[in-house]
Amino acid sequence: MTQEAPLPSERRARLIARVRETGSARVSDLSRVLGVTPVTVRRDLALLVAEGTLEKVHGGARIPARGTGANGGSGSGGLGARTGASTGVPLPEGMFTGDDERPTIGMVVPSLDYYWPEVIRGARAAAHDTARLILRGGSYDVDQIRHQLAALVSDDGGPGVDGLLVAPPVDGPDATDLADWLAGLDLPVVLMERRLVGGPYREPLESVATDHALGSGTAARHIAERGHKRVGLVTSRTSPHSAAVRRGFLAAAADLEFDVVLDLETAPLAGAEWATDAATVLDECTETGVTAVLVHSDREAISLVELARERGMRVPADLAVVAYDDEVAALADPPLTAVSPPKAAIGAGAVELLTRRLADADRPVHRIELSSRLIVRASSGD
Repeated sequence: MTQEAPLPSERRARLIARVRETGSARVSDLSRVLGVTPVTVRRDLALLVAEGTLEKVHGGARIPARGTGANGGSGSGGLGARTGASTGVPLPEGMFTGDDERPTIGMVVPSLDYYWPEVIRGARAAAHDTARLILRGGSYDVDQIRHQLAALVSDDGGPGVDGLLVAPPVDGPDATDLADWLAGLDLPVVLMERRLVGGPYREPLESVATDHALGSGTAARHIAERGHKRVGLVTSRTSPHSAAVRRGFLAAAADLEFDVVLDLETAPLAGAEWATDAATVLDECTETGVTAVLVHSDREAISLVELARERGMRVPADLAVVAYDDEVAALADPPLTAVSPPKAAIGAGAVELLTRRLADADRPVHRIELSSRLIVRASSGD
């Protein structure tokens, strides 16, 4: 006969008894003893902390210190429901670290100096008074990203985060292992500009990402609208977005029936091979009669324009250029037409998803996809 699950009141009584017995208890220990998921334990702890029965510590709970009975921790008769001013999302009771009543969110991004600063600003604006952000800069290396994440969730001196926002690598066996590790954490995770599956059933992790294929397709349609028939595509060899950018551009080109006669991957601008790769791009543009090119990303597009000018090529008269990313495209000479992903909205959306997940652990997994927009400037002609 299948044993019936205890009622919530019975489960919480057992939880309190376990904490009293041990002095303090971790979420993982309580989950094992009670036979329920860590999410259920966290919800029960949040309720018991809110009413003053227990005191939250990193990774679990303990009996409140002497002098803080029911509702004594706040001195205000308990914590009422709170709504974030910036997102309108109700916060879960008791999800806080230390004296800060807001949930603590760890945020790990691969770069602090390109693309991601705007994502960070969006997350910070959305969090405002609804959550506390702890930012860590990683890299595009799986081991370093995992090291940063492990430090945030560690029980040994970690900051005690209630959830994670992360942009992990997505290719290769190490990335698959990282996705499984993330899926197995007993706290919510939202991916930014990434899509991954994890766990034994390869289920999707929650995510907010740009539809980069749609964005590059928009660029292709803009190029076709300007009358170009022989076009080129230059993507970054190291960017996780390159595959989607290429897919969208080639699909739009096939639909519009113009020829992509140049399709090259290049090293990033900072790489030792960039100068050679850029020269190859311009050589092939001349040899194949390419009159317009989409370049991923801004930095490489700006450099390519400068090198073209040194060869006597005029932009856009001889070669129209569209950049992808729109980080610094407007500052080029001439200003570059660019596909602009909604970077701030990615950060804001990730915070909102995570906050909603903390408030309702049983809601369906959300995978949100946002659209880029095309900013037309002088580099693609009138």
